[in-house]
Parts: sequence; structure tokens; C-alpha cells
Amino acid sequence: MNPVRLLSVVIPFLDAEATLAEQLEALATQQWPAWEVVLADNGSRDGSRGIAEAFASRLPGFRVIDAAERPGSAHARNRGAAEARGDAFVFCDADDVVGEGWLAAMARALDEHPVVASRFDVLRLNPFAPFETHPQSSGLNPYVYPPYLPHAGGSGLGVRREIHERLGGFDERYPCLEDTDYCFRAQLAGVPLWFANDALVHVRLRQETGALFRQMWRFGKHNVQLYSRYREHGMPRRGVLPGAFRWAKLVLRVPTTVTARGRRRWIAQLGWRLGRLEGCVVYRALAP
Repeated sequence: MNPVRLLSVVIPFLDAEATLAEQLEALATQQWPAWEVVLADNGSRDGSRGIAEAFASRLPGFRVIDAAERPGSAHARNRGAAEARGDAFVFCDADDVVGEGWLAAMARALDEHPVVASRFDVLRLNPFAPFETHPQSSGLNPYVYPPYLPHAGGSGLGVRREIHERLGGFDERYPCLEDTDYCFRAQLAGVPLWFANDALVHVRLRQETGALFRQMWRFGKHNVQLYSRYREHGMPRRGVLPGAFRWAKLVLRVPTTVTARGRRRWIAQLGWRLGRLEGCVVYRALAP
């Protein structure tokens, strides 16, 4: 595998004025011989674009492109990659913060591996996190319901250009979890994922309880969308009993809601379970 000559950082954003500057400040401290930054605006109506453009002189190859033709981070990532000049891409989100030395660690990993995942931390940016560690804090994110291929979050995901183009980019039919689908398709095409332990990303979770609930509802719903797609690609069948067991566990955990963390964790799981029920109806799959 040839060394990466130019590395493109691609950042999709939508109404991110509250967090974007912190991410760009973190990127401005990164060091690597040849890299560029491409921001893809998915239709912002706040001051995000002005905040982004204020960094034009501080980041190499900096430009902001319009990606408002279709809503969704999958489309914005694809548009950013299409406009990027690098022979490898690293995607990061506008509400996260890359750690010290992240870019160099990703560049070194992409010299050796076609698809690379970053390490995630949830403590720095989330004083009220519903959990103390992220599944991607020590390795690839396991897919356990039902057990299937590992995956990685789209924020901090690196990929060689030829692999991204072979996969056809992110599937824009997914309103969320397009990164999980992307990782599944890569592995089914014979492309392994590599976990770069020294490439750290501080990820930001939804802080407001209602927003967390709605996010987890979407995740639950579109996990059923993944199930309906990947059953024919070896994902094990998921019947009614596991879902009923999870609902029973959720009821038994009601007493944990007396603490703030326990309450947020319970609400997140409730959103996930209700989203799966909706997904079963929408995608005609028996996988509650």
C-alpha cells in the first residue's frame, strides 16, 4: 500500500454554531506535512458558516462547500469527499473534538490500513453522560443485537480514496447509522477495519434529555433498517423473545432512575426500544 500523499479532513455540519469553533480550534493545533480541511454545509440557517470561514487562514487547503441538496450527514460526507483532493479521507463531526496528535495518528494508520477507526472518549465533553465509557473506547464497536460484524462511528473514521469510491460512498438512504452500514459493506467487500488506539476523538452526546431520547429512538428504528438489509448477508435472525426480555429488564431497572445517570441511561434505553418497535412496522421485520 502506497503512503498517503495528501490527507483530507472532511467535516459535515448543520446548524453547529455552538460547537464548531471548538472542533476547528482542535484541528488548528494538528501537525502533518500535507493535509487539507473541507467543510460540507448541509443547509445551516444559523451562524455556522461564518464561524467556519473565520478559520480559513488557520487551516491548510481550507474551504467550505455547499451540501444542501439533500439532508443528512451521509450526503454531506459524500459531497465533502467528492470535493476533496486527498488520496485518503478522515471524517470528523462538527460537535466533537479531536485529541492531540489525532491527525498524525490517523495518517500513519492509513499508510498501512485501508479503513481506520479512532478511539472514542465520552467523559471530557459530557458531564451528564448516561455511561462512563463508549464501546469504541478500547476497540472496534461490537454489533451485538444480533451479533454481527464490528463497526465504527463516522466521526474519526478514515478511509483510502479508492476504498471509498469502490463502496460508492455512504448510503444516503440512511437518515442515521450510515457509518455502521458503511463499515458492514467494507468488511463484506473484504476490506478489514483497523482500530487506531492512539487516534483519540472526544465525542459529544446529547445533553438535553429529550434530545437524547429522540436520538436513541432514531438509532433503534434504523438498527431495524440495518437488520432488514443484512439478514441476507449473514446477520442472525432476531425473534420476539430477546426483545421481550429487554423490555422486562427495562421495567426492572426503573429504580435506577433515582440517580441522574441512571435516569438518563433508562430514558436512552426506552427511546431505543420504542424506536425498534417503530422500525419493525416500517421495515416489516420481526426484530423488537
